[in-house]
Amino acid sequence: MAKSAIEWTQSTWNPVTGCTKVSPGCKHCYAERMAVRLQAMGQPNYEKGFEVALHRHALELPLTWKKPQMVFVNSMSDIFHDRVPEEFVHCMFDVMRKARWHTFQVLTKRAERMEELGHKIDWPPNVWLGVSVETREFLFRIDHLRNVPAQVKFISFEPLLEALGKINFSCIHWAIVGGESGPRARPMAKRWLIDIRDQCLAAGVPFFFKQWGGINKKKAGRTLDGRTWDEMPRLLLPSEAWALKPTAVGVR
Repeated sequence: MAKSAIEWTQSTWNPVTGCTKVSPGCKHCYAERMAVRLQAMGQPNYEKGFEVALHRHALELPLTWKKPQMVFVNSMSDIFHDRVPEEFVHCMFDVMRKARWHTFQVLTKRAERMEELGHKIDWPPNVWLGVSVETREFLFRIDHLRNVPAQVKFISFEPLLEALGKINFSCIHWAIVGGESGPRARPMAKRWLIDIRDQCLAAGVPFFFKQWGGINKKKAGRTLDGRTWDEMPRLLLPSEAWALKPTAVGVR
C-alpha cells in the first residue's frame, strides 16, 4: 500500500503504470515526472519509464490491506488506456469486488473506452468512477460517465484551465476542482472556480477544492472564501452499500 498525499484519497494502487497524453490537462503530467525519477532510482516497476506496463504481481495487494482505505486506482496510469487489455481490467475489478471493505476511486480521461467496457462490468458499490475535465472541449466526458452503471460518479476538474460555463450535474455525486501544480504550472482564475462551486451548491453536489496550485502549491494553499471545502459523497457502510440495487443512488 502506498500512502498518498492527494487530499481526496488515502492510498494508491498501481497494477498499471505509464500513460500517453490525450488532452491539454496532460501537458505537465505529475505522474510522468514521478516515473522518470523512479526509473532513475531503479524502481523495477518503472524500468521502462512512463511506458504503459502491467504489474500482475500487484493485482491482489488490496486484499492484504486489512484496514479499510480510500484507494485511488492507477494514480500513475489510466485503467481504460487502450494498451490495458480488457482481461486485465476485469481482473482489477474482480479484486476490487473481493476487497469490499475498501472504497476504490477510478479516474479516467478515456471516457469512450470507459463507457464501452463499463457495460461489461458488474459494478461493485465500493468502486467510484470519475472523469477528468480540464476545458470546455472535454465536457463530453461527463455524458459518457452518466451512461456507465457505477453507483457513485464524480468529476475531477483538475487542472482547471478555463471557464467551463454551464455544467450538467445530473447523476453526478461529487466534484473536485484543482489548479495545476509543479514546474510551468498554468494559472487558474478564481472566477472559474467560484462558478463551479456555485453550480455544485445549486445542484446539491458535494464540492471538494483540492488546491490553487502553482509552483509552490503548499504556499498557495487550498482555502476558498476563508474556508476549506472538503465535501465528499456520503460513505456507505459495507452492508448498506452492497444491499443497494445498481440503479439506486443513496450517496448524497
